[in-house]
Amino acid sequence: MSIIVELTYDMASELGRRRIELPSARTVADAVRLTRNRFPENSDIFDQLTRVTALAVNGVLIRHGKGMKTRLQSGDIVAFVKAAAGG
Repeated sequence: MSIIVELTYDMASELGRRRIELPSARTVADAVRLTRNRFPENSDIFDQLTRVTALAVNGVLIRHGKGMKTRLQSGDIVAFVKAAAGG
């Protein structure tokens, strides 16, 4: 099972890459936790950067509470999406 996580520009700048492949994420919560683990010395930076993001699975935004329990399948893409305002 392989899940792709796409990072925001700011997250990618900190980590040094735009996409991460995770072999064992079964839920969105697992994907977030495993991605956070890639920032071992800078988990505070990860927490700060994710305050202004939403999550999407295969292009569909999820609700933070219940959505974190969303089951993932091999080939799914979990994306951190930077919040934007405009009009």
